[in-house]
Amino acid sequence: MVLLALSAAHCTRPQLAEAVDSYLSTQTTGQTSTFKERFDNSTWLGYYENGRNLDINSGILNTPLPITHNRTIYDTTSCATYTEVIVNSTANPHVIGTQLRFTNDKINKIDTIVTKPGDWLFNITGYAYWVEQENWSTIPEAGRDTRATIKAAADAYCDVFSNSSVTVPWGTPCVRLEGGLYGDAGPNGTCSGFIPTGVPITNRRYVIDETVGTVDIISDFGKSKWPDTHEFRVEGGKLRYVHTMTHCGVPNCGVKKRGIS
Repeated sequence: MVLLALSAAHCTRPQLAEAVDSYLSTQTTGQTSTFKERFDNSTWLGYYENGRNLDINSGILNTPLPITHNRTIYDTTSCATYTEVIVNSTANPHVIGTQLRFTNDKINKIDTIVTKPGDWLFNITGYAYWVEQENWSTIPEAGRDTRATIKAAADAYCDVFSNSSVTVPWGTPCVRLEGGLYGDAGPNGTCSGFIPTGVPITNRRYVIDETVGTVDIISDFGKSKWPDTHEFRVEGGKLRYVHTMTHCGVPNCGVKKRGIS
């Protein structure tokens, strides 16, 4: 048992980056055969797309998509990655968030949130534009938050949806990119608006990268358990950016849009 834990925890950033490159190539070509050679079949936990355990051959990876933007965080403590993928295409637009998990230097779980027109506030033009305006660069080592601080900030944000008394370390500014809708990017922008109540965020799966102050959480959102990803940038213990994607199953999660910028 101890040996298994040690082998699962042994990974390096270059190893993880190489696997992510293979993932991106697979999504671009729609050919999964080479990517599947990276799977650890002895510990395989499954391919999950929007919360459903699917045969990978029936998933989005079999559809070639012209990726126009990608950004990845690397968790060398848990041996996991999270990649944000944007397909800014008029024919087949997508925004995808994918966690890869590793053991024995191989992938043993894929967890992906796939959003497209009809999902929560989806607007590919807005999403593709605003991600390029933000700074998710490496934080100098002396100024980095601890892993625990980054996770706690993200958990506080998620907890306040079901408990309004939770204290969230809001940064100023803090800006949320939600499907394509962007908050106030000015010096006093806040992420504290439009937070509903009585909405549990459960079954949280984390990827944390201290070098960029970032954590991604894939979870079940609300009582309907919509597949969701929230990615956070934390600076000085406070929330700076939030990116969200939610797959609804019904147009815009059955809610009238607030409007998209």
